[in-house]
Amino acid sequence: MPHQKRVKLKKIFRKFSLIFCLIPGIIILLFSIEVSIAQSTNAVTEISSNKFSDTIQVGLNTIWVVVAGCLIFFMNGGFAMLEAGFCRQKNTVNILAKNLIAFAITTVIFWAIGFGLMFGNGTEFFGLQGFFLQGIDNSPNIGEAYQGIFESLSQIAVPLEGKFFFQLVIAGIAATIVSGAVAERIKFLAFFLFTLGLTGISYPITGHWIWGGGWLSQMGFWDFAGGTVVHSVGGWAGLVGSVLLEPRIGKYREGLSFALPGHNLPLTTLGCFILWLGWFGLNGGSSMAADSQTITHVLLTTNMAAAMGAIGATLTAWRYFGKPDLSVMINGILGGLVSISAPCRFVTIGWAGIIGLIAGVLMVLSVDFFDKMQIDDPVGAISVHLVGGMWGTLAVSLFALGPDVSLNGNGILYTNGPARGILLGGGFMGFQQLFIQLLGFASVSCFTVIVSGLIWSLIRMTVGLRVSSEAELKGLDLSEHGLHAYHGFVLKHDVNQKQRGL
Repeated sequence: MPHQKRVKLKKIFRKFSLIFCLIPGIIILLFSIEVSIAQSTNAVTEISSNKFSDTIQVGLNTIWVVVAGCLIFFMNGGFAMLEAGFCRQKNTVNILAKNLIAFAITTVIFWAIGFGLMFGNGTEFFGLQGFFLQGIDNSPNIGEAYQGIFESLSQIAVPLEGKFFFQLVIAGIAATIVSGAVAERIKFLAFFLFTLGLTGISYPITGHWIWGGGWLSQMGFWDFAGGTVVHSVGGWAGLVGSVLLEPRIGKYREGLSFALPGHNLPLTTLGCFILWLGWFGLNGGSSMAADSQTITHVLLTTNMAAAMGAIGATLTAWRYFGKPDLSVMINGILGGLVSISAPCRFVTIGWAGIIGLIAGVLMVLSVDFFDKMQIDDPVGAISVHLVGGMWGTLAVSLFALGPDVSLNGNGILYTNGPARGILLGGGFMGFQQLFIQLLGFASVSCFTVIVSGLIWSLIRMTVGLRVSSEAELKGLDLSEHGLHAYHGFVLKHDVNQKQRGL
């Protein structure tokens, strides 16, 4: 046998010898571990299969809630890109800074008082416990096994920190909605202070009424993923702020409306795609459980509403303005997403498409309405979130399939939820649900308008709301932050705007 072959055979033999020597050691080690485990659990002779299954379910729930929460957090980037692209170049840094600081402020104030007000045990109107995330809570135990101060979340088999994280990222959305409505003329400090009041006080209190076991929840008001709780609250707060701030310089002259075009539609389109993706986490994650049927159904209703919202807005704008406007298409998608947030769990995919289609049409008409009222909303946030949230909240009472109703023979869609919709033959119960939905939306709206008005007014009397005319013409990037978004790059469009005094 050649020398080289003998050397190779020796090497192979040595490798297998080492493996054969390790196998007995591994077996002994595993046996020792098994014995030690058995000895350490000698008080328990048999592991409960149900307990093991529950542990796995808690793990899956937590993973899904955290992943969905991360998708919602990424929506902050979508809002920042959308708003920045829709607005003029000279205000880009300010817009990005507002969207960044909004979530930072929300994180601190929602941890300190917001979460306790919204979900802590207390009265029917606000929570009185759980501030700074302190207090008794043995989550992820649920039902009768739960002991703690967050009873409104006691049916969610997720650790308390997971529940808090998910609700935190949702709270941040309300502040970013306001950012778009007051863009290009608000003081950075004014927005900073308002975010404290909105996400620390106003939003948590109305959220407690619906999601925290409050009086609207007890009446049977349903809002699965925040059509009223999040979007209408942000929309109303933005509307009040926009009215008090008054329009941007040059927007309305002699009763006519003049366009102040955004500087980067590709950036806005990217923001729309990010938000579309994030909405799968917002709506799907609101199940707060790794329930495959619920998650997949909600994802499809959400996507269908967005798609039909785009089609409805595009066709309406095409008819209205003579051309298919990209900016209208983008807001149509967002209008569809907002409108399906409240009913996404309770309607079929087909009805979700109808809800989104109507939302797209309403969005176009709403933008035109607010423009004629000379309410300056640079990105269409009021039309998308306020009007879309209102329509979606009412749509629950029109299109809900009904509790314990089979979905095409593939199982019951939901057992705990709104009555069968009026348009599906819900009869008296459907009209009763409509009354509750109207009452809930009106109550949240009135409270938000009053509290937002007080906060905005207090800020105006102290630090002021609006930048000076000189600062606005110069651009908030330089006047508020001393920075250019695109250093050394000036668009010809912006030069023309400056020459026109805009």
